[in-house]
Amino acid sequence: MSIGEVLALLQGEFPDVTVSKIRFLEGEGLIEPERTPSGFRKFTHLHVEQLRYILTEQRDHYLPLRVIKDKMAEGFGRPRALQDKQEVRLSRAELLEAAGIDEETLTELEDYGLLAAKARRYDEDALKVARSVGALARFGLHARHLRAVRAAAEREAGLVEQTVAPILKRRAPGAIGEADETARELSALLLDLHAALLRTGVRSVLGR
Repeated sequence: MSIGEVLALLQGEFPDVTVSKIRFLEGEGLIEPERTPSGFRKFTHLHVEQLRYILTEQRDHYLPLRVIKDKMAEGFGRPRALQDKQEVRLSRAELLEAAGIDEETLTELEDYGLLAAKARRYDEDALKVARSVGALARFGLHARHLRAVRAAAEREAGLVEQTVAPILKRRAPGAIGEADETARELSALLLDLHAALLRTGVRSVLGR
């Protein structure tokens, strides 16, 4: 099934489910649809049952995703994405090699606040930033040119903070898990919006 067909099967029971929600759950490793050679997602009836289980647990029991993941491991088997995922913890030298950048570029990235080490180690997001900036350098774009991108990301993070702050203030059981899940889903939606607006802006630049 396509993602649209899955959505049609679920919306009768879960009217609030969206394509973005399904993609978010995939990104969190709760489901793992196959991909066609052209990159389209292909779902099976097992994926539909997994989604129905996740959505029911959220709606009826208000469980955070990390708890649902553990419960799913008992009923469906742990998704392969969860088994294989390992935390990235790179030294400075390892980051330079993995990202294909030089020491000067990394120092510039840190000076402009685009990435930072944590306990002298670099995580997966730092690696993605370094690789992206390394690729952008081929077009003459360097860390100093990307301050606007960082500022936009910080403003979007502020929107997430405003949204989850009332949840955290409740101090209810499970509030931290709910806030974490809300922040992740909202971040995914903002990324989709950002990408769409960027595409629109580029088309405008090109007069299309």
